[in-house]
Amino acid sequence: MNRLILGTAFLALTAGAALAQDTVRLGTEGAYPPYNFLNDDGEVAGFERELGDELCTRAELTCEWVTNDWDSIIPNLQSGNYDAIIAGMSITEARREVVDFSENYTPPLPSAYAALSEDVDVEGGVVAAQTGTIQADHVTSTGATLLEFPNPEDTVAAVRNGEADAVMADKDFLTSYVENNDDLVFVGEDVALGEGIGMAFRQSDAELRETFTAAIQSMKEDGSLNELIAKWLPDTPEF
Repeated sequence: MNRLILGTAFLALTAGAALAQDTVRLGTEGAYPPYNFLNDDGEVAGFERELGDELCTRAELTCEWVTNDWDSIIPNLQSGNYDAIIAGMSITEARREVVDFSENYTPPLPSAYAALSEDVDVEGGVVAAQTGTIQADHVTSTGATLLEFPNPEDTVAAVRNGEADAVMADKDFLTSYVENNDDLVFVGEDVALGEGIGMAFRQSDAELRETFTAAIQSMKEDGSLNELIAKWLPDTPEF
């Protein structure tokens, strides 16, 4: 109980001082279900939409959503097109060199391979992955031939059309493709990569980062973050 009270008090103190502007702009991809995607009305939806809205409510901030292609999502944060990234971005040492992260809002995620056959050689064949992801880095480290695409849907399409032997991505992303299509199957063992997912900020925005970290901590402490994880990311371990 004391931890929750202290976390709430810190959140209230930092929220008022975090911003000079009236609205915090949250950048996301809008193309990586179930984390983030565009619904039939063209609005951002998914796990991170619900999470981001709740974090903004707890921090007493007015927020708006901005979509951006994945391959330029960090450069456009740095150039000021939005104030934070909340887009399924795993925390890694390489990314820490250019952005600051909040506390993670998921534990380390299981990544997985999917293919048209279970006997595919994922370490010696051609494996598709989205550009700039921890999965792309992992594929390169295994000795497989990496085939990169800017959009996650294209990595799955590459397997179906024969360009790639397998695709590697977050298991939660691949699950809907495997469960809803007879042609794709999971291959091999899951692989834990990264330090979990966090929000990314410009290194000059320490107060804003601390404000959102306090909101994330408060959701961990009252169990509401685990509820969202169970709802949207059933293959992800809870806190």
